[in-house]
Amino acid sequence: MDLKVYYQKIRDLEQDLKAAFADVVSLETPDGGTAGVMTEVPARIAAKMIVEGRARPASREEDRDFQEQKIEAKRVADHVEASKRMQITVVSESDLRALKGAKALVKQ
Repeated sequence: MDLKVYYQKIRDLEQDLKAAFADVVSLETPDGGTAGVMTEVPARIAAKMIVEGRARPASREEDRDFQEQKIEAKRVADHVEASKRMQITVVSESDLRALKGAKALVKQ
């Protein structure tokens, strides 16, 4: 393999991507690569993966679906993180009655 041609292909493809990051879909490879895995990678790495035949650029529809999945995953992660910070206090029934009684006295 001519290294000059190889790196020129990567540079050309990187310029064609026109974005800092690109979504790619993996292809099955003889060394165990799994087909169909969506990934967002820097343009340089995306170009290298495409030139090597390890991935293909994602279609517009795949890209849109992947972005929606990332947004939903972020929402779920934020919700889980917020639930970890939530503080709960367990109050016995007698303490609750005492609190309600004290509240009623304050209102009068």
